[in-house]
Amino acid sequence: MATDKPIVVIVGPTASGKTAAAVSLAKKINGEIVCADSRTVYKDMNIGTAKPTMHDRQGITHWGLDVISPFERYSAAQFQRYARSVISDIHARGSVPIIVGGTGLYIDSIIFDYIFPTPPTVEDRESFEVMSLEEIHIHCIKNSIELPEQNKNKRHLERLIHAPGNTGQRRLVPKNNTIVVGIATGKEDIKQRIEQRTEQMFDDGVVDEAKMLGKKYGWQSEAMKGNIYRIIKNYFNGQIDLQAAKEKNNIADRQLAKRQMTWFRRNPYIVWLVKDELEKNIIARLD
Repeated sequence: MATDKPIVVIVGPTASGKTAAAVSLAKKINGEIVCADSRTVYKDMNIGTAKPTMHDRQGITHWGLDVISPFERYSAAQFQRYARSVISDIHARGSVPIIVGGTGLYIDSIIFDYIFPTPPTVEDRESFEVMSLEEIHIHCIKNSIELPEQNKNKRHLERLIHAPGNTGQRRLVPKNNTIVVGIATGKEDIKQRIEQRTEQMFDDGVVDEAKMLGKKYGWQSEAMKGNIYRIIKNYFNGQIDLQAAKEKNNIADRQLAKRQMTWFRRNPYIVWLVKDELEKNIIARLD
């Protein structure tokens, strides 16, 4: 990616209004939006993932939507390769890429230039098995991998070593051309927005969408396991009623928002702003 051209990044928890803020900004700065969302990347999953509709997009080009089939797995490394290519193309057109989303690892893979480790081979795992704890600790120190407080569990250490970004090869600060802002929201505001969105999903036909997806892709496909569709499956099975399904989704999305904020708070380079200040701040910094 070009290092002398700007990249704008807008983050925040689910239902915080990121898309609307990004679309408004894109109109003013000749921007194109790159969605960094591990849900909306799937084809055919529209209502249940709160994917921006054509009306929501208001003519602004959106990338990162409908990239793969729900049959497929999609990793942060795949997103990074995709996003880097798209960002280069946007810059080549003289436009400004606006990365928008709540999937923290996707975001960080771009702004901190993660180098993802190669998945361990059988030989790697066998080699790891014969290493002593002391040898593992030395390996971590040599590769700039921070040891956790509980550093006696070999299986935990193996997962840590092969975790995304733990290669010792990533930026410590975002690139100079990157503007990273977060939408500041209160817990009660997010709670209300999540509840409103859930009601809208059911009004828009998410139950019928889930039925179609279950028939087309199967309930065991990767994309069906971690969102509202698995809750609706319980409704189909008679385990819960419609109101309980709505409440379960509200709870799941509140938990998601909490996890997202835990991730983002670890990044001291995010400038947190209320929506009314966000656009003005970004435009001033671009100027």
